Amino acid sequence: MVFGKLLGALQKTRTVLVSGLSRLFSGRQLDEQFLEELEEVLYNSDLGPLGTRIVDELKDSYRRREVKTVEEVPEFLRLRLREMMDGCEGELARTAHGPTVILVVGVNGAGKTTSIAKLANHLKQQGNTVLLGAGDTFRAAAVEQLTLWSERLDIEIVKQGTGADPAAVAFDATAAAVAREVDYLILDTAGRLHTQKNLMTELEKIVRVVKKQLPDAPHETLLVLDGTTGQNAIRQASEFAKAAPVSGLILAKMDGTAKGGALFGIRDVLPVPVQFLGVGEGIDDLEKFIARDYVDAILNFDEPNGA
Repeated sequence: MVFGKLLGALQKTRTVLVSGLSRLFSGRQLDEQFLEELEEVLYNSDLGPLGTRIVDELKDSYRRREVKTVEEVPEFLRLRLREMMDGCEGELARTAHGPTVILVVGVNGAGKTTSIAKLANHLKQQGNTVLLGAGDTFRAAAVEQLTLWSERLDIEIVKQGTGADPAAVAFDATAAAVAREVDYLILDTAGRLHTQKNLMTELEKIVRVVKKQLPDAPHETLLVLDGTTGQNAIRQASEFAKAAPVSGLILAKMDGTAKGGALFGIRDVLPVPVQFLGVGEGIDDLEKFIARDYVDAILNFDEPNGA
């Protein structure tokens, strides 16, 4: 069951958030001191400034007597977080004719290569033909890792030697995708640090060579973020938004973090659809993002201590 897998993946986030809230709610009255402590709990749960905004709205509701008791606060939080995720879901692009090109970006260590493999597997399981392009040529391990995944998944890959021009790989992969009439081409890109200025130049070059063969491509540019990095993931999202026309997000390693609340802050600086969540180490552990399920999974008060 999808919700069951998601619930398990977000256990650490839920434990931190719900256990903190449960202790705060115990035997308390809704007053200004309670609201200040609630703001601190939300901020420390990686909601950051967003937590402050929610508490400000709660304060207004409290003063208008729309929320009168502590017992009403969990549902208020749930509804506000759901509202903040409105428009957060999205469907992957699919062209009517020719291959759909998905460009995947993200810093080294974010889980980009594994996320590409999971995405390729997901698309293949849906009956699509898929081709991989190993464009992270500056890191030999990335090409090797993606090659291993291609062999395990029985999916073809286009690659060149370490240090080759990533745009050349993108050109060859696009040509192959057109010639082989595949449904999806997934292009990996160099995982340079988001602070390096030549990232934009390189991504622009890749996009140019792809457009020479498919003028409307890439059809998606997905940014992979490491869910364990919390506030740093928010900064990466902000920087990549400046460096590339990001159309969607993949949040990786969500099963290993207590910082799942950072997703709300990420969406605050980069309001594009969250396409997938990485919820485990297995090749099938990539879940389509459903905002309602996500919010309910991190604010589940039905389990002891939120665990």
